[in-house]
Amino acid sequence: MNAGNLKFSLLTVFFCLSVWLSMAKSSPGIIICADGKNDIAAMLEANNYPYKTYADPLAAVQAAKKGSGILFLAGGYPAKKLSLPEQVWEIAARKKLRLYIEYPAVAKQLPVADSVLQTQLERGIITTSKMKGADSLDLIGIHNSSVIKAKSSQALLMVGKVAGFDVAQYGIADVKTYPLLFQHKYSLVATTKLSNSITGRFGPVDHLRPVWEHIFSWLDPSVQWQFKNWPLQVAPMFKTNEQLPANSTQQAMKKGVDWFYNGRFFVHPTWEALFLQRQGDGLDVAGPPLDLSLPVGDGSLGVLEGHLSRIQADGSQIYRYWMRADCNAEVAFALTTVKDPARQNNQVAANLLDYIFKHSNLRAGSRNDKSSVAYGLVGWSTTHPHVYYGDDNARVILGAMGAAAGLQDNRWNRYIAEAILANFRTTGKTGFRGPRLEDDKIVKQGLKALQEGQIINPHPHFEAWMWACYLWLYDKTGYKPLLDQAKKAIAITMEIYPDWKWTNGIQQERARMILPLAWLVRVEDTPQHRQWLATVADRLLQNLDASGAIREELGAAGAGQYGATKSNADYGKHEAPLIAKNGDEVADMLYTTNFAFFALNEAAAATNDKKYRDAVAKIADFLVRIQVQSKTHPDLDGAWFRAFDYKRWEYWASNADAGWGAWGTLTGWTQSWIVSTLAMKDQQKSLWEITKNSDIKQEALPAIQLMLKDPLPLKSSTNTPKS
Repeated sequence: MNAGNLKFSLLTVFFCLSVWLSMAKSSPGIIICADGKNDIAAMLEANNYPYKTYADPLAAVQAAKKGSGILFLAGGYPAKKLSLPEQVWEIAARKKLRLYIEYPAVAKQLPVADSVLQTQLERGIITTSKMKGADSLDLIGIHNSSVIKAKSSQALLMVGKVAGFDVAQYGIADVKTYPLLFQHKYSLVATTKLSNSITGRFGPVDHLRPVWEHIFSWLDPSVQWQFKNWPLQVAPMFKTNEQLPANSTQQAMKKGVDWFYNGRFFVHPTWEALFLQRQGDGLDVAGPPLDLSLPVGDGSLGVLEGHLSRIQADGSQIYRYWMRADCNAEVAFALTTVKDPARQNNQVAANLLDYIFKHSNLRAGSRNDKSSVAYGLVGWSTTHPHVYYGDDNARVILGAMGAAAGLQDNRWNRYIAEAILANFRTTGKTGFRGPRLEDDKIVKQGLKALQEGQIINPHPHFEAWMWACYLWLYDKTGYKPLLDQAKKAIAITMEIYPDWKWTNGIQQERARMILPLAWLVRVEDTPQHRQWLATVADRLLQNLDASGAIREELGAAGAGQYGATKSNADYGKHEAPLIAKNGDEVADMLYTTNFAFFALNEAAAATNDKKYRDAVAKIADFLVRIQVQSKTHPDLDGAWFRAFDYKRWEYWASNADAGWGAWGTLTGWTQSWIVSTLAMKDQQKSLWEITKNSDIKQEALPAIQLMLKDPLPLKSSTNTPKS
């Protein structure tokens, strides 16, 4: 044999040996024992690992090779626990099989009880440092799961209610915990259906992946298990660096509006009774998802609030059956910004406005009695019409303004003007109203006491957008007290900055403050007013990530209404931030990014400043990318969740908020302002410009005479504000 042939033969042998070794490593003898389709099969297929499936446990152990691994997955979960025949245990012991067993029934071979913990806020906690790629105290969201109570000193995962963003920040010593995954002889035992990781939307993936790589490495140590591909049923529309299609913004807008219909959020007469039953008195509005085969309404009975941040075992989410005034007006605005021949968006928008102002109790009763202090106010919700949050009233007004302009219909002008003036006349001398007023309180106090109040409340979340409404109506009527009150309150707030009160984070306060500052530039374009705008907007934009995400930030200690969760026991008891500490890389689409996006678009239009336009473009790109896509859950497809971890590029955050947590959706606040602003950016418009030609003055001037009983000090013709 010559040297060339020898070299060729050796290369051939080496190649064949390499292929054989590769096949040996990629051909594990893994058996899945499951009844039907399961997430483990999907996970293995996504990463090109072969496996065998058996429905019968006895057949599975009989087919298994000595020392190999079998996964016994829980069928019929959570109603049915996994039970293995005695013969299966005997064969498994004789063959020294390695077993993964989940959600097991009581058996003499396992230290498990019969009782079950129904989790809501509890999370999985990694309690070992032996998992490659994971650390002890890393958290895993298991959402609404059923967990069998067990005892074990060899737990790899525990379950308990702990505070923290992605790590149990206060440890687990003071928490009641139960094993979630533990080793017992030749078995790894999961006390819940851990194999439900994809369907149940467990996460974050970088904490979950090491768990499953560890489980499979224990089942078959001969393979270097790597689950690089993680199939998701609910995922962002685009990856962080993916090239966006030319029509991506229009697609996001359309899907954003389609979501209202596909989720059946518009109440229909055929299931109105069901909605009312689930809404109850408005104190606990959570209920099961709607049957998506039900007909969708036309807006005449209002629009539901959205989803609660609670994910069920099948990956669906609890609905919030609540009828809020602000959501109805905001959705009406969003509908008018997106033209779709297949939808009657304009008619639905008009119906929503009629519902608020004419057909529901939101403007009925004392709110429609001209002799009442509450005349003109809009109730918080149909279950609490006697409660008036200034920020919620402001969103009703702004949404109605935008919708009326989009519909080119002035029939709601009287209600819009009266709502602004109703809030204005219940404002104190300093221009502040405080966070909340109620019928009993304002009737008892009377208008004079309210108007002479000296309240100072530098809390933009509750105050700022109403000042924007005053400035807008001043521009349309020339009624100068509106300008004076807004300027007075804004000046006090800016003098105190940065020592503001904050709600769930300081970034949301900055986001809320940008709108009145931008519109103040509209009516009085002075160096000081531009500087105020720059002070707040520039500081907010210091947290603008390259991706377009706005990082959340906690404010000064002691000034937060709902600050960082202080203990494990405090987790989930009230409203809360998405982060545990400053630096956690999370954007908030309920409180910050949504409102900042809208307000920065107004600031860009008011100042023509490139830095604001560039910021709006980056945020728009981010929001288009993180919009939800899901073929499995049509009521989520096209939505935006409250939380997004932009480092992981995943829907993840602390879920400590009692009602509006990480995976919550809102037809108003979140969805509507994102859709509306995407549309306005696409059309190179702002809300100020859209409403520039409003003829509301015809309704506002008589309303001023009726509600304020003052002469009308009009603005000077030589000081016409910039439109």
